Amino acid sequence: MNHSSQEPMAVIETRLAHEVHRVATTLLAEAAVRPSVPLGTLARLRDFLVVNLRHHHETEDEDLWPQIVATAPATADALKELSAEHEHLDEALDRLAAVVLGDDADGVRAALHEAATAVRDTVHGHLAHEEPILFPALREHVTPEYWADFSQRVIATTPPVAGHLMIGFLDEVGTPEEVALMLAALPEPVQPLVPALRRQAADDLRTLRGVAA
Repeated sequence: MNHSSQEPMAVIETRLAHEVHRVATTLLAEAAVRPSVPLGTLARLRDFLVVNLRHHHETEDEDLWPQIVATAPATADALKELSAEHEHLDEALDRLAAVVLGDDADGVRAALHEAATAVRDTVHGHLAHEEPILFPALREHVTPEYWADFSQRVIATTPPVAGHLMIGFLDEVGTPEEVALMLAALPEPVQPLVPALRRQAADDLRTLRGVAA
């Protein structure tokens, strides 16, 4: 079945973003205690996650939720609950961001593992709650025109922190067709860099998983 052609871009992009968040949070929790993984590589994934998870839920709270509520007021209470969960996630992200990855001691990896596990569990639980609410709302209450504008705003305001990892994770969770759709929205100056970013991501992901090149 060609899933992509039957779903609006809002659902495709959101599903892929969520799958990236699931895979990336799981990987950080697992890689934190792998002695072969350099702290610098762990720091890149940690910083990528903190920035992208924060930005993702802030754009939902400030932009997407109000748009959905304006069209479908009955969704207001459910979306308010999701925003409360975002606040809980922010607290977990604060703890993850606070782990100092400057000294390769056992205590550092244990602290990172603990904080990363809390973020992983929070994200997985939140998405399990959010998706049954959000996907129907995206299908029924968000126009393709609004989504195209919203998606561009998200891309334009995402802080450029370890962005190569997003390409690497998208390659893992999406079909080639879906990934091409997502990457087509990148700014023109970035397009020629995609192959190099993809190679850089593949190197980092192999290292994080403890896989020999």
